[in-house]
Amino acid sequence: MSHKIVDCRGLNCPQPVINTKKALEETGVHTVTTIVDNEVSRQNVSMFARNAGYSVSEEQKEGAYYLTITRRDGAGDPQTPGKEQPSVPRAAAGPAGGPVYFITTNSLGQGSPDLGQVLMKSLFVTLATMNPPPAALLFLNTGVFLSCNGSPVMEQLEQLHAGGTAVLSCGTCLEYYKLKDKLAVGSISNMFDINNWLYGPHKVITIA
Repeated sequence: MSHKIVDCRGLNCPQPVINTKKALEETGVHTVTTIVDNEVSRQNVSMFARNAGYSVSEEQKEGAYYLTITRRDGAGDPQTPGKEQPSVPRAAAGPAGGPVYFITTNSLGQGSPDLGQVLMKSLFVTLATMNPPPAALLFLNTGVFLSCNGSPVMEQLEQLHAGGTAVLSCGTCLEYYKLKDKLAVGSISNMFDINNWLYGPHKVITIA
């Protein structure tokens, strides 16, 4: 069994996750150390590895994060790339689950921003009554404002999350809008994780 070092310094989401996944899928590789130089990549790689069943240890030195990822028995079968479904809740992972909502704005429709916010609140009130509930809510761009402190749909979002809906917010977007410390529900995610949902079996509804 071999150990591989994957240097992802200077790379943005989702490249560190993709490079780590490729290394872990190589035949004979048992341990991978991924080096990243920003907090979002550290969180994304660590979350991906843990969700795929690997153990992760972290060390910070020389201005970078060293994430040592070790294969456990049965984790990340290299014969079935993409087998792992990061952040996919068990209850909603099957085709019978509700749709996936891909939300890239915090205001619904064109025209008045005030009206758009009212309509977005109305949409989330409706989503909270769906049976089955949405399998996932994916927030990108200004959509990440909806999962942060002060969100007008926080009550409905917390209800959905408690009911099993995955709530994922783009880490790059949170970083750009300086909202990373204000995330109030769900988890920080990355484009690799989000694409797994979009590529999965669920119907995808885009709110843009």
